[in-house]
Amino acid sequence: MTDACCLKGNEDKMVPRFGHGTWIGKAFNDTPEMLHERSLRQEKRLERANELMNDDSLQKLETAAMARSRSVDSAPLGNYTIWKNEYRRGKSFEDMLRLMQDQIIMARVYSGLAKFTNNLALHQEIETQLMKLAWEEESTDIDQEQRVLDSIRDMGQILARAHEQLYECKLVTNKLRAMLQTVEDELENEQTYITFLTQLASKALPDAIHCLTMRLNLEYHLLPLPMRNFPRRENLENPKLYHYALFSDNVLAASVVVNSTVMNAQDPSRHVFHLVTDKLNFGAMSMWFLLNPPGEATIHVQRFEDFTWLNSSYSPVLSQLESAAMKKFYFKTARSESVESGSENLKYRYPKYMSMLNHLRFYIPRIFPKLEKILFVDDDVVVQKDLTPLWSIDLKGKVNGAVETCGVTFHRLDTYLNFSDKHISENFDPKFCGWAYGMNIFDLKEWKKNNITETYHFWQNLNENRTLWKLGTLPPGLITFYNLTQPLQRKWHLLGLGYDKGIDVKKIERSAVIHYNGHMKPWTEMGISKYQPYWTKYTNFDHPYIFTCRLFE
Repeated sequence: MTDACCLKGNEDKMVPRFGHGTWIGKAFNDTPEMLHERSLRQEKRLERANELMNDDSLQKLETAAMARSRSVDSAPLGNYTIWKNEYRRGKSFEDMLRLMQDQIIMARVYSGLAKFTNNLALHQEIETQLMKLAWEEESTDIDQEQRVLDSIRDMGQILARAHEQLYECKLVTNKLRAMLQTVEDELENEQTYITFLTQLASKALPDAIHCLTMRLNLEYHLLPLPMRNFPRRENLENPKLYHYALFSDNVLAASVVVNSTVMNAQDPSRHVFHLVTDKLNFGAMSMWFLLNPPGEATIHVQRFEDFTWLNSSYSPVLSQLESAAMKKFYFKTARSESVESGSENLKYRYPKYMSMLNHLRFYIPRIFPKLEKILFVDDDVVVQKDLTPLWSIDLKGKVNGAVETCGVTFHRLDTYLNFSDKHISENFDPKFCGWAYGMNIFDLKEWKKNNITETYHFWQNLNENRTLWKLGTLPPGLITFYNLTQPLQRKWHLLGLGYDKGIDVKKIERSAVIHYNGHMKPWTEMGISKYQPYWTKYTNFDHPYIFTCRLFE
């Protein structure tokens, strides 16, 4: 709050220095949506700052400040507060607590001014009373109300004396402004820390899923070899059926994808699921679907370590993942564990980026050489409609069918790629529309014809030092499938259930596939509660393994 004496003759100095309207702190660059929202907030701040700088606004501020100043100067001993009139109307204990909090703010101002002017006796008196008020805030005794009233009276008397001895408009205003800046800094740091912890927690596997995986692994290795085979193997290479590629190390998430797809399919017998995992989860993934076969649908589980062709001499990304530089980037303590140094790139040090599972999507024709079309799905999706019409969509000679995600200013190529590098700027349009991974129909004939995997290798080699894009698979996907992606109707794929709490329920219910992309996965405690039922409805909580491992308890 600003008094009139500070505005007179200083119109050109006060408002431009006001930190709240122009201060920008460091923040996470988590998603393009967050960048867009942050940009809008900054524009609003600048707009507000411009309003404050015009003559009409200054006149209004000056009038209000003069009225406020008169109410402050007329405050009697024992009842000092800038907002005293508000609390005269209220008699509840909560009103008294708010009054006490206001006194604490002014007490901190005058404590600093007393120390600054070498009035150490008053400084010590105010600090002592502040400690008393802080203790009263935390107390839950029966007599707390009377003690709070006594403390407010005592603090009011001290503040009134401080006002008489120390009050100088400019000093008080500058002190309040400095306190506001400090609080903003602290708030920004807290938000950064919360984001850091949120990202860190989202990358951890819940104990219940770890328990489930361990139990299934044990059961699988006790299972006789003849009983480890899945039925209907003749369907695995039949191009007339509907094939799905799912690469996952999360057995529960994979089960929801398969269950939701089968339960919403008109003819489940024509659907074939190709599930690829790693050697650590192969037993668990196999055992789960042996115990819980997907009805009449066909399923097959593989581990990518068995792909003998997939080695560092063939795959540049595998070579890079095994490099010392990449391991240092991921595991160097100073970068990955401190908020200050680790927060900026924490999202890129996601463990899945170190797993080859995340990059298998660029080798689909090599993994399934006899298939012509395949639907790639992420393990954090739920299928709500029959997906068979996707195989009939005319991709018009394109390789990838995907839902576009670009808005007015975000989810375009310049969001993901470094256009200051000539390799990018000379070959791509920065405003070219982005699209989503997570549900993509691939024409594998066109894939081979356009040498997609080789194109991916070319750009991956150029990005060995991560100068063209950071880690992840979407940026190289946008490059590799540039001008080779056919947009699908938005009803097929809805994103954002892992970070956006404001998605319309009707939009969710009419979408064929809903995607929990983001940090708030539905199988974790961080999941957005109103979206979790769409996922949990395909989980059998009465299953003995899930019940024993206490999922969501």
